[in-house]
Amino acid sequence: MTPTTEEIGDYIATAGKAAWEVPDLDAATPQRDIKIVGIIGAGTMGGGIAMNFATAGYDVKIVETTQEALDRGLKVVRGNYQRSADKGRFPQEEVEARMNRFDGRLAIADLADCDLVIEAVFENMDLKRKIFTELDALMKPGAILATNTSALDINEIAAMTRRPEDVIGLHFFSPANVMKLLEIVRAKHTADDVVATSMALAQKINKIAALVGVCPGFVGNRILFARQIQANKLLAKGLMPWDVDAALNSFGFKMGPFQMSDLAGLDIGWSKGATTDNPIRDMLCEMDRRGQKTQAGFYDYDENRRPIPSDVTAGIIKNVTGAEPTTMSPEEIIEICIYPMINEAVKILEENKAQRPSDIDVVWLNGYGWPADKGGPMFYGDMVGAQAVLDRMEKLGADDPAFAPADLLRHLAATGGKFTEIDTGGLKV
Repeated sequence: MTPTTEEIGDYIATAGKAAWEVPDLDAATPQRDIKIVGIIGAGTMGGGIAMNFATAGYDVKIVETTQEALDRGLKVVRGNYQRSADKGRFPQEEVEARMNRFDGRLAIADLADCDLVIEAVFENMDLKRKIFTELDALMKPGAILATNTSALDINEIAAMTRRPEDVIGLHFFSPANVMKLLEIVRAKHTADDVVATSMALAQKINKIAALVGVCPGFVGNRILFARQIQANKLLAKGLMPWDVDAALNSFGFKMGPFQMSDLAGLDIGWSKGATTDNPIRDMLCEMDRRGQKTQAGFYDYDENRRPIPSDVTAGIIKNVTGAEPTTMSPEEIIEICIYPMINEAVKILEENKAQRPSDIDVVWLNGYGWPADKGGPMFYGDMVGAQAVLDRMEKLGADDPAFAPADLLRHLAATGGKFTEIDTGGLKV
């Protein structure tokens, strides 16, 4: 039975409220006093993260490696604030008030007096380990040490310090000054008061928080990876990126997997001459087709950044895969891309890396543009039923064991259970 718009709205509102509740955290847990926030990195992520705090009235120290990079980052921040003022969102004098809260620096040592420091550098474990070794040596006792990593092992990062209880993941979504979601990642040793302070801070900077555990990609990206792998497999069979995207657009996503890749930049995690497990992407990057920023990626782009199906890409796909161009119904494409997301979400719950099923829906609704009329991956799982998801996962799992159905999915299908009612005992670190 298809739920009504009102039922879906009620579910989303209830899910959003529940995400703030941390069952094993005493409501009387004291919070740490946060007055000065340090940000390491003034690039797209660092600058965007810093804006959230400056907007909310916090003093922000932001560190870059060169004066040029620092100036460039602060210029982007000013430009973002100026555009908002020009649109009448706040008065002109507020631009200066917010910019005056920024203190640009060129040495991590200048962050020593900060109450919270957020590292927002490249997704490189060696670099993050180095930074946290430095932070451990210089930050005052009681400071919260946070990483904005989107997928790396925070326990490994925390192990570089003698105070792993002070370390937490604060995973902002790009653009960080716009996107509402904040995945708060509780590591093995993260102290209760650090969790409580981080949840409260999320509200103060006007974010929607979801507390999750450490696993590759956490909740949001882990599910995204499952979708991306299946989308790439469709290209390997001879489907075109625009056919896959069109199916996902018809499902309700404003951007499909390949539109999203082009927007983010195809060269994330790629370097010249690299051979990765994504040879189509590698070849596009070698041809300097790196997404919207180079006006060509999976798509060609006109001067208005309008995506146009590309003969060059079609040629590369045929060249790399050897597959003849083929088509598939939008319904089948949707099942192949969406049902593995539901299966992966179930595995996350089996591993106790999310507090509750509805938190997974909160993450996807607020961080990844999941269509509101389908309530989130868990809610949508209940709309189509566990048996339908299991049938598709049996086929995909036969082709690739990484996509074998979760045991809990088999149980739901056998018992007629609901995804939104899964209870595996909540988040465990």
